[in-house]
Amino acid sequence: MSIEQKIKQNIPLASLTTFKIGGPAKFFVEVKSKEELSDAVEWAKTNKEKLFILAGGSNILINDNGINGLVVKIANNDLRVKGERIECGAGASLSAAASLAIGKNLTGLEWSIGIPGATVGGAIKGNAEAFGAATADIVETVEIFNAKKLKFKTLSNRDCGFGYRASIFKERDEYIIWSAVLRLKKENPDIIQELVKQSIDFRQQKYPKLPSAGSVFKNIPMKVIERQNPVLAEEVRQKLSSPFENVGAGLIIDMLGLKGKTIGGAKISLEHANHIVNTGKATAGDVVMLISYIKQQVRDKFGIQLNEEVRYFGF
Repeated sequence: MSIEQKIKQNIPLASLTTFKIGGPAKFFVEVKSKEELSDAVEWAKTNKEKLFILAGGSNILINDNGINGLVVKIANNDLRVKGERIECGAGASLSAAASLAIGKNLTGLEWSIGIPGATVGGAIKGNAEAFGAATADIVETVEIFNAKKLKFKTLSNRDCGFGYRASIFKERDEYIIWSAVLRLKKENPDIIQELVKQSIDFRQQKYPKLPSAGSVFKNIPMKVIERQNPVLAEEVRQKLSSPFENVGAGLIIDMLGLKGKTIGGAKISLEHANHIVNTGKATAGDVVMLISYIKQQVRDKFGIQLNEEVRYFGF
């Protein structure tokens, strides 16, 4: 089947996101092979349509009016263990990769158990992290498709430009992640299971049950808080059991008593202040207004500027 035959029109996207919010894609295609990805990108170029890449649908907010362009969903879900490495398709579930690793007594992915909607490609792009472990720690190589040059290329870990919640893939939209090799290591099964339990317990206790996009804002460097608001910095230090280089945005939001604040169908989670939940009929507009309200409150009361981790699609 040609790519033109696979491309569909006016496809709802809300169900493909963890937020369950957003309008339809003007054009939509799911790609499972390198050839299909290349053909889809060329089709978008030929037809002068904007290109949007969709992974697991977490950490994104889609415009209520939908997306005016071609949405390509990466469906390369292959997972293979080779020694202490896992070869992963970008569309593979991060939790599935973790479960496969755990079954082989390989450590390095336990922190990702229970993260809803996360894919390997999405985790690499955003350098997802938890409990002091980050995706960058285990990435060996990443195979990308350069949408400008229409060529596949393999990047090393160093080439990826990883930083806090950052990578070269956030800076260069033409780099589409296709697959990756993750380098793990053998570990005692009992130690692995304890790390798994830690991850599951934390998310069951702290993560909301209602649909959300995960963390809305990036954590804040402690040095920024110390510089902007020394009084707040001291209050934060008293609330933390140990010193941290970065302070969770949820703590800052919670200190303003904003948990439960609602605009339309969007609500600041009672479980975790850095999560906005969809109470059932939230629109993207509701979420945008609530994000703006939070940023304004934190800026006005504490003199701190929050930066979004959630990405906007179609705005």
